[in-house]
Amino acid sequence: MTNPIKTFLILTLAIGTTITLLSYHWLLAWIGLEINTLAMIPLMSMTHHPRAYEAAVKYFLTQMAASALLLFSALASTWLFGEWTILTTRPLTSIPLSIALAMKLGMAPLHFWLPEVAQGLPLITGLIIMTWQKIAPMVLLIQISQSTNLFLMTTLGLTSILIGGWGGINQTQLRKLMAFSSISHLGWMAIILKFSPQLTMFNFVLYIILTSTFFIFLITHNTTKLSQLPTTWPKTPIYAATSALILLSLGGLPPLSGFAMKLMPCLELIKQNSLIMATLTLMFSLLPLYFYIRLLYALATTMSPFTSSPPTIWRSTTKPLGLTMLNMFSLLLLPATPAILTAISNLPIMNTS
Repeated sequence: MTNPIKTFLILTLAIGTTITLLSYHWLLAWIGLEINTLAMIPLMSMTHHPRAYEAAVKYFLTQMAASALLLFSALASTWLFGEWTILTTRPLTSIPLSIALAMKLGMAPLHFWLPEVAQGLPLITGLIIMTWQKIAPMVLLIQISQSTNLFLMTTLGLTSILIGGWGGINQTQLRKLMAFSSISHLGWMAIILKFSPQLTMFNFVLYIILTSTFFIFLITHNTTKLSQLPTTWPKTPIYAATSALILLSLGGLPPLSGFAMKLMPCLELIKQNSLIMATLTLMFSLLPLYFYIRLLYALATTMSPFTSSPPTIWRSTTKPLGLTMLNMFSLLLLPATPAILTAISNLPIMNTS
């Protein structure tokens, strides 16, 4: 695939997301989601590998099923209530709409496609699937948050946290492991969505920053397996050390940025007298923390001994400044949490009333 075609497809992705973000009408939002999907398929299959073709077909079928359900729900809302607008969605039609958007995001138990699709893709395409492609569905879900069913979102959230942690425990493939990590983080966003859409957006922004940072680290070292992580330390020891801290931040340990992703939702749940829910989410989040520490252990260990003399691993001469900035955001944003929440609350898309 030539560079002009890649540029065109990436611009099409941006246009599709922008159409969805700026739309107040379900038909326009659906068109933006379809543009996103159709632009993503060629990017997924550009490596000319059977696994990439398989991943593209799975992604296409899943997204088409979710889009069909979303369009059907929007048409049903128009037929029953005479309204196409997103912000006036009624509770009756918000249930199938929430299910369709959850399938597009990859929330459990509708997550079946995400780990397999991520495993069949290159790291850069997997990064797009787990970050950029989730922006439009998440914003739509936030916009209908006031009419969503509390039991449905709670069930999706708890199931996602549990399955995201459980599925990643025995994984040795880093792309699948990050897919289960994505499912787990989406569970936290779903649980808090009904109570505080601002916190959902806050968690989503931090999730994109943390996931992008670790993916760029993997792309820089071309690392796709757990057994390859020890080879990153001799090449770039500083970035390996900061990536270890990013894993702890993804796990939600203080005083790193990811701690706010666990602290703020738990405080909101306690404020809403949902102490049992807060306890369950914290208990289930110990499972993802286990495989983050497992990755940390792999980063900290040395390479296994060779029977013959191995080739010398030279340290990388590149200095990725973008990765340095992302590392700072991934580790040091905790003191800025109130300011970020205030800025998010003032965004036009947060006007859900």
